[in-house]
Amino acid sequence: MQLASDGFASLVGALQSALDPSRVRSTPIENVLYGRDALGSAGGSAGVVCFPLTTEEVQECVRIAGRYGHPVIPRGSGTGLSGGAVPVPDEGLAPVVIVTTKMNRVIEVDEDERIAWVQPGVLNLDLSRKVAHLGLHFAPDPSSQQACTIGGNVANNSGGPHCLSYGVTSSHVLAVEVVAPDGSVLVLGGLDPEPVGYDLRAAFVGSEGTMGIATRIAVRLTPLPPAVKTVLLGFPTLDSAANTVSRIIATGYVPAAMELMDQRITEAVEEFVHAGLPVDAAAILLVEVDGTEAAVEEAARVVAEIAHDESAISSQIAQDEATRAIWWKARKSAFGALARIAPNYYLHDGVVPRTRLTETLRSVCDIADSFDVTVVNVAHAGDGNLHPIIPYDGRDQDQNERVHEAGNKIAQLCVANGGALSGEHGIGLEKRDLMGVLFGDDDLVEQDRLRLVFDPERIMNPHKVLPEGSRCSEVAQLLARAGKAWA
Repeated sequence: MQLASDGFASLVGALQSALDPSRVRSTPIENVLYGRDALGSAGGSAGVVCFPLTTEEVQECVRIAGRYGHPVIPRGSGTGLSGGAVPVPDEGLAPVVIVTTKMNRVIEVDEDERIAWVQPGVLNLDLSRKVAHLGLHFAPDPSSQQACTIGGNVANNSGGPHCLSYGVTSSHVLAVEVVAPDGSVLVLGGLDPEPVGYDLRAAFVGSEGTMGIATRIAVRLTPLPPAVKTVLLGFPTLDSAANTVSRIIATGYVPAAMELMDQRITEAVEEFVHAGLPVDAAAILLVEVDGTEAAVEEAARVVAEIAHDESAISSQIAQDEATRAIWWKARKSAFGALARIAPNYYLHDGVVPRTRLTETLRSVCDIADSFDVTVVNVAHAGDGNLHPIIPYDGRDQDQNERVHEAGNKIAQLCVANGGALSGEHGIGLEKRDLMGVLFGDDDLVEQDRLRLVFDPERIMNPHKVLPEGSRCSEVAQLLARAGKAWA
């Protein structure tokens, strides 16, 4: 990788001329710190790390990287779990990592239209806190919402517990200002109910940094519900908890959230948070219903009735906001609590139809047993989004290999059961080479052709999402020869 060459020194000098030199870093410690994301098992090395403050500075960074032929890696807080922000050298050239965390302003809030324009570095939870006094919030709520950025949510089309009824990030993004790979600025989508032309906003949301860098985002704000009830249920088996999920949805009620945790992770979380979780249960469900007072009362009654039919061994309703908050803190601390089990963990986020949830969870446990590894299960159970987690010691090479083989089998299981490789974390590096399990060769080539429309030179987050063999090389060469960034 070119780090010490004259060309690299010229690249760094040009970037330092475009930005304050203190916001352009290329020391070994930055190369390591910004060479990973939260996946942990995949690591790269950043060539130079830039911290722009404005759209114009992002443009300059992208143009300079393009001029010198270096790849560009967009990055937010680095909380991603698929290796999507890991800088991978392209043809030996050191990546330019563009970190948007200093672009953290809420630019404008329109209370009447319930729209906010934000920079990409705004933290997910900070936006909801900013508008809470207006009776509004930003509905997508990843478990990392205290640390993840809106820009990262857009890149991965992130979900979260309350996306069961409110929808994932794409349902809440109206428009995105994007710095394209050639340095031009585009606005995808718009505030009109039916923007004219192709829905390129939808193509961009979830593109994992391969089509450009979001610099301003118009998001939809959602009213806070007038009433909320949160129910904590304990079950004697994982099957009975999963069956309860399917039966609740089958009634026609769609709770705001329906989260499942098995006994192992419940025990670890309870030791960490002390939330009063029923650690004697084989599995727990955290079910939240919201709406009008009357609707909430009726929905809570239906939930309790179905849970009783499925032999629930405990049932509690949060009597105050403090109890509700500590239960949700417990659920969202699940990944952090794993440190009590092992120093490392490997997390998947496959998704399956709700009707296949019970059998899939059983098969996940069988796969873990076959590779002699431990699995703990957390799930956005209402929409079939599984988070099987394998705690392990990364210093043990044999464990490393068995853990990742088991992870691949779990991903393939989700596809075989009618689901997909990722519900919200993205493909990145982690699942890139499994894309052929879900898509045929023609499908992958068509996806690559769409990517090439945005990035014909392939400088933006290269080697992510699509397997190398799926590249539509002829189209790339034609566009490059034509010298067009758009086709």
